[in-house]
Amino acid sequence: MSNTAFQGRALGEVVKVWEEACRASDTVIYLGLAGSLSTAGQSEIIKWLIRNRFVDVLVSTGANITEDLIEAMGARYYKGSPRLNDAALYEAGIYRFHDVLVRERDYIAMEKMLAEFFAGLDRTRTYNSATLLNRLGEWLNARGIEGILTEAWRNKVPVFSPALVDSGMGVAYLQNRYRYGESFRILVDHFEDYELLVKIKARHTNSAAIFIGGGVPKDVIQLASVAVDLLLSGDIHKARPHKFAAQITTDAPHWGGLSGATLEEGKSWGKEGPESLIAQCFCDATIALPFVAHALMERVGKRERPPDLSWVFK
Repeated sequence: MSNTAFQGRALGEVVKVWEEACRASDTVIYLGLAGSLSTAGQSEIIKWLIRNRFVDVLVSTGANITEDLIEAMGARYYKGSPRLNDAALYEAGIYRFHDVLVRERDYIAMEKMLAEFFAGLDRTRTYNSATLLNRLGEWLNARGIEGILTEAWRNKVPVFSPALVDSGMGVAYLQNRYRYGESFRILVDHFEDYELLVKIKARHTNSAAIFIGGGVPKDVIQLASVAVDLLLSGDIHKARPHKFAAQITTDAPHWGGLSGATLEEGKSWGKEGPESLIAQCFCDATIALPFVAHALMERVGKRERPPDLSWVFK
């Protein structure tokens, strides 16, 4: 596709960037995952990418790493339509994600399961999201529930979620607050998240940033480049750009938001550099991601010698 034109060529260039990052020595690959792609059937692709180590660090919305659990628990998402009567869906106990439907009772079952996990946590300590989600992955594995977090735990891939409450986890937490009262408290330090993301980059010669969508996951990964030397030497004016960067998004730069901001714009911040290999494709991720994963399977298969990031959980 990189020999065609327009967004077809751009998609081929995204594959090239990701492939080059996989073959580069001492390179850590960050994947930013926005939106609610698990409801759109993309979670199996994400698990495959983790299993074959095309991803070293996943930064995700809370939705992607919880809504995949509905199917992992044995329930289903259903084909729907954006033209359905939403008031009638509400009365019938059906939630709608554009053209995808899920039963309210199945969504609530997922939230109750997460509440059960929270209830068993050590409440005397503070967690970063990577440690918390690693424990959840282990907990899910013990129960035979094959989610994204289960695969990440199995492969020692840290998963960060800078906005955990923007998902079923927020409701799960409040269920325990209602049950146990104000004595129930789970503390998650997102400042420690950011420090860990920067430390991971600092330990490796090169880094790659792959973005499926934009939002908070994208910006957190981008800012890791800006902050490395600040962490190591106190120099706030020096950045260590990502050597590789690629983004698939439906947003556009002229609205001024980060989700559509070009990777070229990132060069002004030092997030990417003049010599960085970059690609940006304006396309729906549910169209583009399967093509990208298939191309990586054909060209790379399984990544060799990925970095060991098990120290993150210690």
